[in-house]
Amino acid sequence: MLIYFRPKLILPKTTAEKIADIIGIGALLIAILYLIMSWSSLPLEVPAHYGIGGEVDRWGSKYELLLLPVIGCFLHLILNFAEKRPHTHNYPDRLNESNVEAFYTHSRKMLNYTKNICNILFAYITWRTVLIGLGQVEGLGMIPFTSILIALFVVIGWGIFKSVKIK
Repeated sequence: MLIYFRPKLILPKTTAEKIADIIGIGALLIAILYLIMSWSSLPLEVPAHYGIGGEVDRWGSKYELLLLPVIGCFLHLILNFAEKRPHTHNYPDRLNESNVEAFYTHSRKMLNYTKNICNILFAYITWRTVLIGLGQVEGLGMIPFTSILIALFVVIGWGIFKSVKIK
């Protein structure tokens, strides 16, 4: 029978995590407010899907647009729940009393940054879709969109690299 070393520790968030939360939650809230303020001006059909190049390849009801902030908020809640429970995360067998705090803190940071980048991603897509619906821009704007996705993959890569280095 395997016995896992998984103490429940209360570790305060770092300043960087607090700043990431402010930015991520702020971006999502601003996008939701922008959607609410723009709702009456939106046409009945807005972009509902984008192709690989960021061009609109399907139009749908403006009510479909509500899915973006709903999914963003749901994802935020799920990731926030997991972030508060680092003792439930997956760790290598080398987790022990001397490195548990480092593993928990690092895992929580990676999840925090991932959560907040996802918030920014959903906020950006919501904002850009409203602009396209209002006829102010065309396409998703691939440079910002790609930059957000790259940031997400950098955080994941950084997370893997840093966890391998924990002794």
